[in-house]
Amino acid sequence: MASDARKIVENVLSPNMARDIWSARYEYALPISSNAFELSAVLPAVLYMFRFGQRRGRGQFLDTIVSDEGTRPQRRRKATVERVARMLVSSSDLRGFEGEVEQAVLGDLLLCFCVENANRREGRDQQIQRVAPAHYFASWVDLPESVTALRNVPETIVAMLAAQSGDSVEPTEAGSSKTGWFPVADKFEKNTLLHAFSRGVVRSGKRAIQTSDRFDEHEPVGVDELLTIRLAQQLKAAPDRPRGNETRKISNQRPIAERAAEEFSEDIRLFVRAYAELMPRYAFIDTLESCMTVGMTAILTSVVDMLFSWSDTGTVPRKHEQAPACIFVDCSNGMDSKLRNVAEQSLDDLMRRVERLPEVLMTLRLLDHLSRYNSRIKKLNVRKRPYATEWLNLLGEVLHERHQEASTIHGRMEDDGNQLAEALEKEYHDAAAVLHDDEGEPNAIRRAAAALTPLLGYRLRGNLMGMVDSTLQTGRPNGLARKRVKTRGGRRRPDVRSLVVSDSTLDYLVHRHLLRKGKQLHQRPLPFVAFLRTIRERYGLYVDAAPPGMAISNELLQANRRILERRLRDLGLLVGVNDAESMKRLRARFKLVPEV
Repeated sequence: MASDARKIVENVLSPNMARDIWSARYEYALPISSNAFELSAVLPAVLYMFRFGQRRGRGQFLDTIVSDEGTRPQRRRKATVERVARMLVSSSDLRGFEGEVEQAVLGDLLLCFCVENANRREGRDQQIQRVAPAHYFASWVDLPESVTALRNVPETIVAMLAAQSGDSVEPTEAGSSKTGWFPVADKFEKNTLLHAFSRGVVRSGKRAIQTSDRFDEHEPVGVDELLTIRLAQQLKAAPDRPRGNETRKISNQRPIAERAAEEFSEDIRLFVRAYAELMPRYAFIDTLESCMTVGMTAILTSVVDMLFSWSDTGTVPRKHEQAPACIFVDCSNGMDSKLRNVAEQSLDDLMRRVERLPEVLMTLRLLDHLSRYNSRIKKLNVRKRPYATEWLNLLGEVLHERHQEASTIHGRMEDDGNQLAEALEKEYHDAAAVLHDDEGEPNAIRRAAAALTPLLGYRLRGNLMGMVDSTLQTGRPNGLARKRVKTRGGRRRPDVRSLVVSDSTLDYLVHRHLLRKGKQLHQRPLPFVAFLRTIRERYGLYVDAAPPGMAISNELLQANRRILERRLRDLGLLVGVNDAESMKRLRARFKLVPEV
């Protein structure tokens, strides 16, 4: 259906315009693709981009692990943990794993610390799909095989952390005095994130050469790091730059949620600086993953709310007015049915907005194409990177017919819409009816967006939900949401989701907000009430208060708060000498300096 509809749109509107609008995303608002991705597989690609200042191309993993004849998909299916274990035993410095049982143990260690099977299947005979961020050398393993499978998430994270001003993220000039905390392609110790993962790494050549990184064998490392290092050593080199039509440059496009993007960068910077060397490795990686989940969720929900605000007013909210969506959190992790139901209702409100988002994005894509080729607007040369706020404000002026070129653009869309309605009439009557309904919707661009969005196909909603679930890491140990199936009258209803906080997420939130900003990091006393207020204002996570527009009984809110208190006490993160609220305060399990 979608392909047939596209042919009609191409014939009427032109192939160039169809190519621009036939998409599920609008990169100037949110650079991430509207599709599922694995957030846990993002960090190795981020490390690669910071190290080499370019997007990752194809590496040597498949050719090294599977050298048999056959098509590439057949060879991918043969890339299993069993093969990796055999290769490491036969050709590396790992000793004591020569027997069948020992190789099985080695395979299990690899699955625990280094790699993950496709679809998270168990077993040593399954295809390997992803690599875990145990060490910098994980970036040498080209899993997933194509970096595009990560849906532009690594590029977006690098752009937010590097905080450069150009159209693309470029290598930091050698000797520059203004490198920030995340310089690109510079020395490992200068980049906060690279330094945290590069224990024992030394460079023995020019920074742009894929074989110049070496491991100092005298450096003590953990088992997870050692296995990753040994695997990378078998590959001989880091992946090369992209070939063919894929671009090498890292786009410096950032989400329009400027406040959330800056807070995401600040959170990672402070957390990694403070705890990379202090926490045990497994705990640090878990909490860093939670850090990314919380930050990316705040960015996503901020963008969703901002786009609907833009649709209503034609203006992107200014940075100090931006905020993530307000969502109630079930601190019982679904164990209390009343709290779970309220949390599901709260998140369902956001999901309904997400389901309506494709039409807003289609409106933006139509406006973008029509405005980009308008000669007078083109002369304005409005910048779209790193933030496209000014460009979206201009498109909003056109949409609401406040711009001097609005009548020309709306008139063109009116004429094109009439032609398109005639072409669609026979096979897509509903879309044609929407295009003809100028009384129900007088705005020609909104009318066209409402007609075209359903023609993209039934998979559009599933892809968008996949992006949301990937950002929230729904159902994952370090995730921020859970999903369950509801039935009524024996019939299955759409899955419902609720926001929850795992132990690693609590660990992250407490340790992050105990930090006092500055060149010299210190931990500070943090009252429990201040903590609740901080996560509410910064991330939109409501625990003991009802989100705007929701009615929740005070009894239920207090029960949720007590559950959170109990969990924090059990984790060793909350102390209080009595029941007075002012005496309850958070404390760190991993202490930088004695608290004052």
